[in-house]
Amino acid sequence: MTRHDSSPQHLDVTPQLDLRFDEPRPARHIWPVHELVSQVRELVEQEFGDVWVEGEISNFRPAPSGHVYFTLKDAEAQLPIVFFRRNVMLLRFRPEDGLHVLVRGRLSVYEQRGQMQLVAETMEPVGTGSLQLAFEQLKEKLKAEGLFDAARKRPLPLFPRTVGIITSPTGAVIRDFLNIVGRRHSGLNVLLCPASVQGDSAPAEIESALSELNSGGLVDLIVLARGGGSLEDLAAFNSERVARAIVASHLPVVSAIGHETDFTIADFAADLRAPTPSAAAELVTEAQFKIAEVLAALSHRLERAAGYRLLQARNGFAGVEISRAESRISALLHRLAQRLDEAVLCLDTAMTAHLRARRNRVTELAEAILHRHPRPRLAHAREHLADFRARLQRSTERLLESSAAKLGALDARLQSLSPLAVLDRGYALVLSSEGALIRSTVQLTPGDPVTTRLADGSFISRVESTAPHAPVTPRKRGKKSGS
Repeated sequence: MTRHDSSPQHLDVTPQLDLRFDEPRPARHIWPVHELVSQVRELVEQEFGDVWVEGEISNFRPAPSGHVYFTLKDAEAQLPIVFFRRNVMLLRFRPEDGLHVLVRGRLSVYEQRGQMQLVAETMEPVGTGSLQLAFEQLKEKLKAEGLFDAARKRPLPLFPRTVGIITSPTGAVIRDFLNIVGRRHSGLNVLLCPASVQGDSAPAEIESALSELNSGGLVDLIVLARGGGSLEDLAAFNSERVARAIVASHLPVVSAIGHETDFTIADFAADLRAPTPSAAAELVTEAQFKIAEVLAALSHRLERAAGYRLLQARNGFAGVEISRAESRISALLHRLAQRLDEAVLCLDTAMTAHLRARRNRVTELAEAILHRHPRPRLAHAREHLADFRARLQRSTERLLESSAAKLGALDARLQSLSPLAVLDRGYALVLSSEGALIRSTVQLTPGDPVTTRLADGSFISRVESTAPHAPVTPRKRGKKSGS
């Protein structure tokens, strides 16, 4: 495009004496509006193709198309900003009015309005990181919806049979978790549902794993675990998608993300937060481990009490004569043996009666099964089916014979009444070119083509002339010819 001289022409209206009457004045150049604005746009885009601008967001307006429009302002001026959808999707936080931001983009002119604007490519908040800001914004949003309410959270089952854990199958988290569970509660089953815990695909995989464990019906609670990392590494657990999947879970969810000082959105949405994955394993096995401790203490007390009673018995037996002690022990053993024999006899009698009742029941069921066996019914049904098939065949044959006889009679009658039968006696049918039957010579004109139908075929001819015959007068009865 040719660049025109756009310097304005100033007219001096001060009265002065100018004796240069013959000097020519410079010609005025008139710009079309669109050409001038387009020229200005090109100059602005060339000069300010990549700029950073800092200011406060005002008049924030998201469009249905996904584009975002707002004004960036400070105390002295303001600048319209347009943020196209493909770049908005890459933002890690939600822009809003009053937010102090740093915007990078190219300066341009919107020709339809003749308005200067900045076409933004990236944006980040000033004073705090975008991830931290997105974390705070999502936290406040979900908290306002009641997703973090304590009344919504469910208690963990005290004695789970199977625990589902969602984590990376190759990390140290799963090894530590299994070691602690094996040491504290070896009877607890652990079902690993592998998922990415970092990267763009991690939220979708975590959501899918939560849904799979809920629908499988194999676990009693779910542990969502990951090792420590930066805020960027933990971004998957700060996503709204994962938080809503945790809240939608029918099973209790324990979050064990990062270190003790790390907090994520998943921690607030979960039913219980464990400081570390190892602590989660301890929390899951806490009730069983406490019972094991109580049993160990009771076993120790029982052992001590039994030892004490044995010591007392030993001291008591020390003052008893050996022969007397032997007789008492023998009598006790005899009574116990007799009671054992009676118990064995009762057991044999009960088992025999039980087996007899079961055998009778099996016999009754076998007879009932044989009585209701489908084989006789199938044989009876086959006999009926064969009878019905024979009857149907006979009826069909009689019907076909009757129909054939009727058809033959109708065919003979049709042949006797058919006008085509007359053709066999030497007559013919004359048809016009339109297929109409010629009944009189008045229907014909010399030169007309006609079709003559005979008994064995037809031929086409052309009329040379017509000669109508005089109508035949019937003779009077009683008169002779020539009189």
